[in-house]
Amino acid sequence: MHLLIRRGLISLALAVGLTSCSSPRSPSTSTSPVLVAPGALASLPLLNEARTRSISAENLTGAKGRGGMAIPEPGEAKPAASARAADNLGQGWKVKPFLRINAGETVTLMDVDGPGVIQHIWMVEGLSRAHVLRFYWDGEATPSVEVPAPDFFAIGHEKFARVNSQAVIVNPANAMNCYWPMPFKRHARVTFTNEAAKDLELLAFQITYALETVPPQAGYFHAQWRRADTSRQNPYVILDGVKGQGRYIGTFLAWTQRRKGWFGEGEIKFFLDGDGPFPTICGTGTEDYFCGSYGFQEPYTTAYSGTTLPANADHEPPNYWSLYRWHLLDPICFERELKVTIQGLGWGDDGKYKLLSDDIASVAYWYQAEPHAPFPALPPLPERGLAK
Repeated sequence: MHLLIRRGLISLALAVGLTSCSSPRSPSTSTSPVLVAPGALASLPLLNEARTRSISAENLTGAKGRGGMAIPEPGEAKPAASARAADNLGQGWKVKPFLRINAGETVTLMDVDGPGVIQHIWMVEGLSRAHVLRFYWDGEATPSVEVPAPDFFAIGHEKFARVNSQAVIVNPANAMNCYWPMPFKRHARVTFTNEAAKDLELLAFQITYALETVPPQAGYFHAQWRRADTSRQNPYVILDGVKGQGRYIGTFLAWTQRRKGWFGEGEIKFFLDGDGPFPTICGTGTEDYFCGSYGFQEPYTTAYSGTTLPANADHEPPNYWSLYRWHLLDPICFERELKVTIQGLGWGDDGKYKLLSDDIASVAYWYQAEPHAPFPALPPLPERGLAK
């Protein structure tokens, strides 16, 4: 127990980290600490050497004793929202709670040295796919996370819906939260790009992290956004080209249904470590994968799965679905490579399966050992809009 306390506590998702996905040919004999969940009640009394830091517009470096130091600037040419509200109060009051991100601008939200682990991100940005998040670990040149901001937090189609899950929480009116543990050994950098033609006058955010030892076997957090029409790509590819050891931990789908009637007969498939045309893991239906049955009778949001928008497969299309499935207790472990697909398959009036021409956008979430393979190019902004 003393070793656990000294080396730090990261999270349940990391607690069952890459060591539990070790090759059967080379079982892990590491004496590195087994991490436990800091959020679990049993672990809360355990004291360790971690130092909590938090980055926001009021402390952009996260440095100790440097929060809330902004001084009012009444002459500021292009202020953020509410920037003038504290002009008569002065330093130490609520001078700079938000950032302004001008059209076409990229700002760095986090740029800190490790080792450490991001524990929580809260963000309010207006629910636009023109706002892109990118995360870089340990000085890498290409991002390990590249996702439009709302989709990263399981909000599809730029349409708000509550999410009440263990890894992601979305609250009214548009407050986005995630609790994915994101370890970094040397450095962490997070950027936010506004690709819209209009300035974003209010970006509110808080990134809370702990400076602490990260075990050598800890994987790095990755997330990737894709989109395709199933008339041109069926099965739809959620993820492909992943190289290295890792574990797949979650799927988010923003599905646009273009034909009236049930659309969720497609099977999800996980191709692992050299699988050929047939996968090692094959699902039995779309609602089955999202832990439902006999269609999506009503919206639900649970710890590990949900369908959050008030859609109905029998309404006139287009119907918009936001679907999430977190593999927190059942991660998909892979040793060398991973590909994930889902079929666009519905139910025809003749009682037979029917290939669909639906629009699917997705976010795949996984941990892996670096380096990661290059991501496909993020589709340009006109190709990220609401499907019809």
